[in-house]
Amino acid sequence: MAGKQRHTRIMPDTLAFEVTVPSDLARLELPTGVKRRLNDLLDKQDQGDKLTARERCEAEGLVDLADLLSLLKLRASSKKRSKT
Repeated sequence: MAGKQRHTRIMPDTLAFEVTVPSDLARLELPTGVKRRLNDLLDKQDQGDKLTARERCEAEGLVDLADLLSLLKLRASSKKRSKT
């Protein structure tokens, strides 16, 4: 490998990508059972009960998923409004 330069790629802090969004994405939401589980975990925490590490990880993942769905719905409705 003598004489060859080694190129190192550094990942950016943010990543942008474009996704084609189905028209009915605005109706997408967490299933009832998943919503109930998230609410149960958040209620437990709000009542002062400490979540186990597993419950905390589960709650964080469900909150992240709910946030992602909200963002996708917002983007879909924004795109729809800009076309009209």
